[in-house]
Amino acid sequence: MSSYKTDIEIAREATGEHINDIGAKLNINQENLVPFGHDKAKISWEAINNVQGNKDGRLILVTAVTPTPAGEGKTTTSVGLTDGLNKIGKQTTVCLREPSLGPCFGMKGGAAGGGYAQVIPMEDINLHFTGDFHAITSAHSLLNAMIDNHIYWGNELNIDTRKVQFRRVVDMNDRSLRSITSSLGGSTNGYPREDGYDITVASEVMAIFCLSQNLTELEERLGNIIVAYTRHTKPIRAKDINAHHAMTVLLKDAFRPNLVQTLEGNPALIHGGPFANIAHGCNSVIATKTALKLSDYVVTEAGFGADLGAEKFFNIKCRKAGLVPDAVVLVATIRALKHQGGVAKDNLNNKNIDALVDGCVNLGRHIRNLSNFGVPIVVAINKFVTDTEAEFEAVKDYCAQFNVDVSVTSHWEHGGDGALDLAEKVAKLADSGTSQFKTLYDDDLSLFAKVETIAKTIYQATEVQADQKIRDSFAWYQDNDFGHLPVCIAKTQYSFSTDPLLLGAPSNHSMSIREVRLSAGAEFIVVVCGAIMTMPGLPRTPAADKIKLNKEGLIEGLF
Repeated sequence: MSSYKTDIEIAREATGEHINDIGAKLNINQENLVPFGHDKAKISWEAINNVQGNKDGRLILVTAVTPTPAGEGKTTTSVGLTDGLNKIGKQTTVCLREPSLGPCFGMKGGAAGGGYAQVIPMEDINLHFTGDFHAITSAHSLLNAMIDNHIYWGNELNIDTRKVQFRRVVDMNDRSLRSITSSLGGSTNGYPREDGYDITVASEVMAIFCLSQNLTELEERLGNIIVAYTRHTKPIRAKDINAHHAMTVLLKDAFRPNLVQTLEGNPALIHGGPFANIAHGCNSVIATKTALKLSDYVVTEAGFGADLGAEKFFNIKCRKAGLVPDAVVLVATIRALKHQGGVAKDNLNNKNIDALVDGCVNLGRHIRNLSNFGVPIVVAINKFVTDTEAEFEAVKDYCAQFNVDVSVTSHWEHGGDGALDLAEKVAKLADSGTSQFKTLYDDDLSLFAKVETIAKTIYQATEVQADQKIRDSFAWYQDNDFGHLPVCIAKTQYSFSTDPLLLGAPSNHSMSIREVRLSAGAEFIVVVCGAIMTMPGLPRTPAADKIKLNKEGLIEGLF
């Protein structure tokens, strides 16, 4: 296998199996698949309902060290591990998030794995796929329209137009939409008010979509969204303007999990896609739980580093869905650890043991943090061609102090064969029964105390800074029956602190809260910290600059 081919060239050369044959590997009949062509399908409700009596398989979480511009390959490792587990006779399905168009055309690029550890059809998955994100955006937009329509036609509920909380969304990075004024152009266009857009992956509808376990729960959660307040601070919910039924209709088909395959023909469920730096960062509960009923092992991932993705996977997704993970894979690269040790991006391919060891403190912090949740850990070093044996040994020596095993993987180059050692170690951990999973905090802890627990335990901050307005918001939520909810921290993914330039494992810093948002339908409190934006902007040179159709009508530059 040549290592010089691009990801899209490798994906395009793969013939893949018919989606009916992939379904058969999960004992799903052709009649219970809703095909989108020959290579992707949605799973029918009949198939999902038929397996509810099955025993759950083992649940394996893939997370990573703090992300860097070099990239760590978390999705690639999830796919490679899945292929490796199947090669050693462990029937396994991978559960992933759907990529957002924002990063695809922005800075990050596609999110379907890489090299010979990919899910296919790669181009479809990275672009419109089965239309789920469009459905979520449309359902969200319908609620926006019905809020303004209610106000226009007499405002029977006495909504204070200054207190409309439900922002608009679009699945694209567009900084110019962060703050807008809507309803200009005269009285026939409604009442002008301040408004703004988030990216679709930050939508509460997306969060609800990914945390609901059936259509009944989906509709109930949608109805519970608090969209605005009256002048006397009475909450107005989506069900008060009767929007939740129609929203559910728009989402009913999208809500079924999507079935595709890895390059090696193993099943993959790809469904939902909230970001971990501004939302809870996990694929849908219904996809994960369905996979657990269909497979002996399920590999899933949580976005960005373990301080964001894994923390929310444990404290929000597992708490809400009753999931109990059996093992955690912590992905690291030699390049990322050198970056955490202070090496500039242009020099990351040069051997530098001292900087590597210095950067290992970031890996160590993540290991310590994960140990708080009681799930056994294995470290996976995603191998690059410039890495050396001496560098691998340095990382292994460092991890020895934590009694954590390390596996060097080459799945990008060799597919499942490059992850056999990792697969053996993960299967052994998952089967060991040593997981004693627990969340970081109890439901009855106060909201502000929950934030402080995460800040001081996971981020090693000395204090949480919040002005009186923020503290009053926490107090109102606490006094109005929302105090039992978990908290979802929105912050930079590039540091344990709120400063993206603070590398390694910073301690004794302050975490500043800029905003608090109640997601009453998703049932968590979003705590926005530092300069993080819920509507990203495009970089100076976006990925879209290189994406085009060539003379043969094929896509170039996607990944």
